[in-house]
Amino acid sequence: MQRITNLLAIKDGKVLLLQKPRRGWFVAPGGKMELGESIYESAVREFQEETNLTPKAAHLKGIYTMVIKNEDIVVDEWMLYTFVANDVEGTQFIETREGILGWHSIDSINELPMAEGDRTNLLFAALNKGIQYGTFEYTEDFELISEKIQNSIEEN
Repeated sequence: MQRITNLLAIKDGKVLLLQKPRRGWFVAPGGKMELGESIYESAVREFQEETNLTPKAAHLKGIYTMVIKNEDIVVDEWMLYTFVANDVEGTQFIETREGILGWHSIDSINELPMAEGDRTNLLFAALNKGIQYGTFEYTEDFELISEKIQNSIEEN
């Protein structure tokens, strides 16, 4: 099973998103974990590689199982670990082979083209305390079939 990390940077009420060239969808910067790497190390490394920025105080916000189905047959499955950082430092790339980077209002997550599971995931990461867990089932064309979400909020 593949392990993927992404990191949503938030600064001044805006989020840094990457617009991927293939579908034009917006995503939080991220990618595949390397062997022996922690999810934290992966999220920070992938974010730095794709943005040229260093996230400040990155922390885990979501753990998701992503399932791709062809009718009732599972054809792919991976785990996604989403982190958030409320500040960054450095000089940001504008465009890379991964896509075009830009700062967008948090509200724009509701309207930008993206996978519906990403919309759920990124809105939670940007707006809520705690950690979200979930399973998203998609068709091979990334049409959402179902989502199951659980939220965990630590109490003092």
